Amino acid sequence: MQNILQHFHKDERPFVERVIEWRKEVEDRYAPKLTAFLDPREQFIVQSIIGSRDEICAFSEGIFEEAERKRVFITPSYFIPSISDYDISVLQLTYPSKFVALKHPDVLGALLSLGIDRKHFGDIRIQEDIIQFACTKEIARYVKVNLEKVGKVSVRIDEVENLDYLLPPQEEWSEKYLTVSSMRLDAVLSSGLNISRQKAQSLIRGSKVKVNFALCEEPSSDLKMGDMISCRGFGRFKITGIEGRTKKGKIRLAISQIKRK
Repeated sequence: MQNILQHFHKDERPFVERVIEWRKEVEDRYAPKLTAFLDPREQFIVQSIIGSRDEICAFSEGIFEEAERKRVFITPSYFIPSISDYDISVLQLTYPSKFVALKHPDVLGALLSLGIDRKHFGDIRIQEDIIQFACTKEIARYVKVNLEKVGKVSVRIDEVENLDYLLPPQEEWSEKYLTVSSMRLDAVLSSGLNISRQKAQSLIRGSKVKVNFALCEEPSSDLKMGDMISCRGFGRFKITGIEGRTKKGKIRLAISQIKRK
């Protein structure tokens, strides 16, 4: 186990140990194991540990198109799950959007205020006066009975029976060009967020920055094309192009900033 743990950040090790236990459980019982909703980094860890074993597989499903949070089935080779096996419900909120516009943090805050762990909720989609979110079937009824308001706004809640009516991804991409001294994390973060290099280093060392959904606390970490950088409280952006160097030797980068509604 120690050989596996050394490849992951110390904060990830409890989850890694849990995945190893799940793998052993599936191997010993020869029966499938369904996880709660996992974020992209946790999904990556599961796939890394399960690997390409012939006798065990890992499948994932988040219901929504391009879902970020998904439930994962760790299964013996004989079992291929259908979408219904993932036990995911989609609930829909409607509210008077003429008077207020609810955002992702408002909805998530209201759900967590019911005393339910984040792991029971998948993606949240918002479009005008309609909000949809995925959740485990085991807590769907409780949410339908107890969620009456989001903030001070009264909401109506129904279950989406027809999955053809799910909301599509609602991401806004804004392209931006940067000039950085190097591909170090602190340099790119500083330029991408328009903050000082010292502030960027403080955020990184303060465990507020992730690269490709994995916590990164080393300011000197090198970034590459395609990397996703997220910073708590600032949002996220992705390196979409390395455009060469200026006459002074600095690197030109193209980034896309992502803002979820």
